Amino acid sequence: MINEIMSDTESRMGKSLQALAGNFNKIRTGRASPSILDGIMVSYYGTPTPLNQVSNISVEDARTLALSPWEKPMIPEIEKAIMKSDLGLNPSTTGDIIRIPMPALTEETRKGFVKQARAEAENARVSIRNVRRDAIASVKDLQKEKEISEDEEHKATDGVQKITDKFVAEVDKALSAKEADLTEI
Repeated sequence: MINEIMSDTESRMGKSLQALAGNFNKIRTGRASPSILDGIMVSYYGTPTPLNQVSNISVEDARTLALSPWEKPMIPEIEKAIMKSDLGLNPSTTGDIIRIPMPALTEETRKGFVKQARAEAENARVSIRNVRRDAIASVKDLQKEKEISEDEEHKATDGVQKITDKFVAEVDKALSAKEADLTEI
């Protein structure tokens, strides 16, 4: 019973960490990276479709992304979706290729992105703590129902805390790496 709670706790905290990584990918740095466009949806014959499913995304050089749509009629739809995305990107089309130059980051935008990254990391920490709270409540319920002893409850609670500490340390490590990436000129 306790092992199930522990494995569920670990998998839920892992999902929080994955969500954080996805959110960090959306925070752009000065370099071109296809993951910046991950959240963009394009209207593909009336159906919202991820951008990477309607075109090939590649890095042309350090500051430029190149998109090759699989169907020529999709070019205006893709441009419109990129413009609406609030990423501050301005695509330019030449023939069948859409180029997206990455604007240089000013000191002010860098600070804004660092602040956004810290907020995302704090949300991940809160999510991990909520999972810890649920796990500890489950363990206490088992103890109340006399399915486990008090010693087992304390041992399980300590185990949940160790798992929590491990995942919070992972969040902190990911945040410091992202901050270093954002402040690098």
